Amino acid sequence: MREINWNCKKKFGFKDEEEVLKTVFDPDSNIEFIRIIFPDILGRRMDFSTPVNELERVFKEGKGFDGSSVEGFMRIEESDLVIKPDPKTFRVIPWEYQGFNEKTRWQEAIMSGDIFTPEGNPYDGDSRYVLKNALTLAKKEFGIDDIKIGPELEFFLFPKKNTAEPLDDGGYFFGGLHGEIRKEIQLLLKKMGIDSEYDHHEVANGQHEIDLKYLSALEMADVSMLFKYVVKKVARMHGLYATFMPKPLNGQNGSGMHVHQSIWRKGKNLFFSSNSPYHLSQKARHYTAGLMEHSQEISAVFCQWINSYKRLIKGYEAPVYIAWGQRNRSAYIRVPEYQPGKEHSTRIELRSPDPACNLYLAFATMVMAGLKGMREKYDLADPVEENIYAMSNAKQKRLHIKTLPPNLTKSLDYMKKS
Repeated sequence: MREINWNCKKKFGFKDEEEVLKTVFDPDSNIEFIRIIFPDILGRRMDFSTPVNELERVFKEGKGFDGSSVEGFMRIEESDLVIKPDPKTFRVIPWEYQGFNEKTRWQEAIMSGDIFTPEGNPYDGDSRYVLKNALTLAKKEFGIDDIKIGPELEFFLFPKKNTAEPLDDGGYFFGGLHGEIRKEIQLLLKKMGIDSEYDHHEVANGQHEIDLKYLSALEMADVSMLFKYVVKKVARMHGLYATFMPKPLNGQNGSGMHVHQSIWRKGKNLFFSSNSPYHLSQKARHYTAGLMEHSQEISAVFCQWINSYKRLIKGYEAPVYIAWGQRNRSAYIRVPEYQPGKEHSTRIELRSPDPACNLYLAFATMVMAGLKGMREKYDLADPVEENIYAMSNAKQKRLHIKTLPPNLTKSLDYMKKS
């Protein structure tokens, strides 16, 4: 992979189709292809590319495709769908692609796309549309104009695909173990307008974490899918294999995606209260209670693979019990400790999701569960600040602490009854 010389005057942060077209048709841009991406029902990245000279038509008409060939979309007898790129997601990819001939090189840009029916209506099975609907409901019903999301995305690096041999024997915060790969990933993301907050080696051998700076929910879903693409690309260029599989190694910690979240109106964090316990407002308490009340039935969205439940077991810092606390990392939800003067940082941290989920559906589900808690004014249980792993069954029962589903089959049973 060879980084490019930046000839484009603008590489990200576009507002409309006109601005995008002006950039790609600039003779100095050197962009040859536009890659348009979207998730299937499992959250896997689907994409197609179009030459730059076709982009104006694709903006106007979209690009038709066979929806029956995409997992979870359409039946074969009604399979036609149309994808249209969202110009606000346009980003120039900061490396060159190379063909079989080393001299054949080209440059691309990338956008997220929305799915429509042939009649021009949004397609209900489009995960991005599902998230948009959840955010629209939050605005319409509660006046929430922003829901900020900050995921902690963990992944493993292996020396090659289909091997269970870790790349290193490092642990939490170990220095010098492939940290240069994390830096390379972050530098490329920054050139695409995607900021990170920090990176480090995680607990398990060969496990890494890069935390992205929080963004609005829809943009974070788009960015997180790009993040996974860049991580895998950089690893491959180093002859390595990156995986977001929840539990690739038995006997070691799995990869989670702890999701920090807060709701906002007119620039004000609605989760903050200056005189409430844990500095959580009543809205925050209702929202958190919604996530806890529906935790069992929404587990299949956050943890959608059989392998996901190999991570959700005692002893590996993964949540098993449905409780909340401040410093308690055995709980389902954690409330990071308030720091004076940082009201904007008041948030909750949902700890059960893993990075192999459909990010759009996961974020939408979190929002909808939280909104239901606010709508119906659910009461939030008392916090639990002791290690629930070590707590007796009798005490768990006395405190009304339930457990997450132990496997995907049970999760789906809860979902069907929801």
